[in-house]
Amino acid sequence: MLRAGYLGDWERYDTLSGTPQGGVASPILSNIYLDRLDQWVEETLFKGYNRGEDKRKTNPEYQRALYHKRRCRKAGDITGAKRWDKLQRQLPRYDVNDPDYRRLRYLRYADDFLLGFAGPKTEAGEIKSRLKAFLRDILKLELSQEKTLITHARTQAARFLGYDVTNQHDDAKRDHRNARSINGVMALRIPPEVVAKHCNRYLKDGKPVHRTELTRDSDFDIVVRYQGEYRGLVNYYLLAHNIWWLNKLRWVMETSLLKTLAHKHKSSVVKMRKRYQTVIQTEYGPRRCLQVRIEREEKNPLIATFGGVPLRRRYGLPFKEPQLLRFRPQRTELVQRLLADQCELCHSREDVQVHHVKALKSLKVKGRKEKPIWMQMVSARRRKTLIVCQPCHSAIHAGKPTRTPNEE
Repeated sequence: MLRAGYLGDWERYDTLSGTPQGGVASPILSNIYLDRLDQWVEETLFKGYNRGEDKRKTNPEYQRALYHKRRCRKAGDITGAKRWDKLQRQLPRYDVNDPDYRRLRYLRYADDFLLGFAGPKTEAGEIKSRLKAFLRDILKLELSQEKTLITHARTQAARFLGYDVTNQHDDAKRDHRNARSINGVMALRIPPEVVAKHCNRYLKDGKPVHRTELTRDSDFDIVVRYQGEYRGLVNYYLLAHNIWWLNKLRWVMETSLLKTLAHKHKSSVVKMRKRYQTVIQTEYGPRRCLQVRIEREEKNPLIATFGGVPLRRRYGLPFKEPQLLRFRPQRTELVQRLLADQCELCHSREDVQVHHVKALKSLKVKGRKEKPIWMQMVSARRRKTLIVCQPCHSAIHAGKPTRTPNEE
């Protein structure tokens, strides 16, 4: 696979170094090669930077406040007990600067890894230097200075696999025993720029806008497209503590979806909402959503739903072993589109042809203000083919506007 080469503009080129971007061999080879790093961290770093008992030493200031609080309670001094209790709640129970306590944790996914260290910043710098030397001298790899940072988990967030990893602290958060329950507990959070980035795909001038490239598809396909994009992002961030941040994205996408349907049917957002809004049952109760149903004779209806995904954090994603299904050859998407015998631009059924694009990246031309409709459809579907009639095909090659469904 490393010698297979790659295709560019239908020409084969030799692979001089590395593996193909997104190839299946890349993560496998990464795990094989970086296994030496895993062993070195466990055998060397863990032994040098893990010491002390299971817990730090008790904070003497905390013990002093606890002692005086109990004495005030025994003496009936309620005001004094409250004063010492307030001070106790502001102090850590264990000595955070215990010189005899160190903990190092290591996590790696493919070529991304994260080290968590409980100790002074000077020793964290030593760990980084030793890690850099090992990668350079033993594995012949360079450590990225831009991505390899020393971050204080209490005041900043470390970025790992699209999540922000932080250390929680809130003295007011209590459990059923009235004890502080989240201090020092690590949390995964959605970065603010992730929400903004995905919202911007459906915004124009700060407002949700319709997607013209999808208006020629059926209502069912449009809803399926939006739901696939929304559910994929939600499922990835289900482990985040602030999963509810995606409520903004849901509203933006839902409004964009309704505007797309309204633009297609020459109607309004309110009428589209009344037509497709429904309530479905989930494991967390009823949820409002948009749903398109296609009734079929003697078969279950086809249902496309947008929304209905509860934004509740998952504490653990259960692993389900995939079922082995017998492969049944089916018609490809292109064959199904050809059998429809209809122009995907003007819906004409006369002299249907196939327009081919060499590469999707060739459609990205700098300086072009707006793409033609046919380019928008090809880019939205991520397909290099388009079923068109002869007049529309000629217009595409001539760089002229294609016909619309009303002109067939």
